[in-house]
Amino acid sequence: MTPTRPRLAVFKLASCDGCQLTLLDCEAELLTLSQHIEIAYFPEASSRKLEGPYDLALVEGSVCTAADQVRIQELRAASRHLVTIGACATAGGIQALRNFGNSAHWPALVYPSPEYLDTLPQSTPIADHVAVDFELRGCPVDKTQLLEVINAFLNQRAPSVPNHSVCIDCKRAGRVCVMVAKGTPCLGPVTHTGCGAICPGFDRGCYGCFGPKAPPTSSLVRPLAALGQPADATRRLYRSFNAWAPDFRRESEALEDE
Repeated sequence: MTPTRPRLAVFKLASCDGCQLTLLDCEAELLTLSQHIEIAYFPEASSRKLEGPYDLALVEGSVCTAADQVRIQELRAASRHLVTIGACATAGGIQALRNFGNSAHWPALVYPSPEYLDTLPQSTPIADHVAVDFELRGCPVDKTQLLEVINAFLNQRAPSVPNHSVCIDCKRAGRVCVMVAKGTPCLGPVTHTGCGAICPGFDRGCYGCFGPKAPPTSSLVRPLAALGQPADATRRLYRSFNAWAPDFRRESEALEDE
């Protein structure tokens, strides 16, 4: 009897599809992976759509509608392991910027028939709604980290994903700190690794694409102010791809009245 291969499913809620494209960009690795698993559901790659249960479900996107709320409950029930991938799924994404303001009147400024829209008041991460087995950060996620997480869960072990800050990546690459040497505002000290410090490598400050990482995000506010950056600019720096992540959210809200 032929052994049953583990079943992988990839889903999306409110998102740009970028994290799913990262999986497709694995190319040769994905071909090798497909020999050991059954890709049961992945509309970005195939029209084949099999019902659960699934051994591992990767879910991209935030919960923005009532339909999303129902869908994620269904996926959780159908999945042995559920992993959220990307800033939308783990921190509400760029669409969570609406959470900071009164967005009720915005649809009428954009759509001729806003009454047809049906959205929740806030964009929230999946972990706010169901139990999540692992959160993989990034906008988009890192290819190597994504493959490691898939490998780990399909082999019943804990994922081995680096847990240091972007600053460590810069040090290892021998790069001069853009904040110290050039006075460039940079979230590297409080941002989770994953990108390989791409922006500092091009003399740009880190934008926090992989979400908050210790030390506490508050420790960066004073150094940024010492560079002459206004509080409002620092607040906007925290409000990007991971604005609704608790640490970034707390610091940006603390800066609102300054």
